[in-house]
Amino acid sequence: MPITISIVEDNDQLRGTLARMLDRTEGFKCISQFPTAEAALESLPKECPEVVLMDINLPGMNGVECVRKLKQVAPKIQSVMLTAYEDTDNIFAALAAGATGYLLKRAPRAELLDAIRDVHNGGSPMTAHIARKVVLSFQKTGVSPQPTENLSAREQEVLDCLSKGFLYKEIAEKIGVSYETVHTYIRRIYEKLQVRTRTEAVAKFLRR
Repeated sequence: MPITISIVEDNDQLRGTLARMLDRTEGFKCISQFPTAEAALESLPKECPEVVLMDINLPGMNGVECVRKLKQVAPKIQSVMLTAYEDTDNIFAALAAGATGYLLKRAPRAELLDAIRDVHNGGSPMTAHIARKVVLSFQKTGVSPQPTENLSAREQEVLDCLSKGFLYKEIAEKIGVSYETVHTYIRRIYEKLQVRTRTEAVAKFLRR
């Protein structure tokens, strides 16, 4: 079954380009497109795509507020922020609102597709810089980490790659294993650390 995706982007040309790319790629299906947050909020809870690509800077309600509202009414939908620049404050605000990760609009096609697969499989694409900002937030709110000592050496190596913002495919190439094996390591890491997202796993790793 293909990964179902909706796009919320006010740039008509970019929105159309993304939709066509997804529909022409095996394993992906764009089921809807929206130029505004307001239009998206009206339809997305009923359509329930697996992943939403959400522009941060939208006319009217911005993407961060849209994610916050969407998470309340459709918590299973994974929102990934689309941004032209790595605007740390806005990206962090989006993650705090419930976004799973973020992608730069100028990212190559292969990177974009890998990141969507990553999100669909429980990952959270972000750079180490953003991940560390998440850690600082956790420290301020008193979130206590679980120890990472019970991870194997290979699992710690995989988690170190995650903390540096590597995609699953890049981790597989770096440590010399298959894409599927990386997924197995990730599942074990999540279980051992008692976390559900890449953000939480990286936060506990960076605070070890």
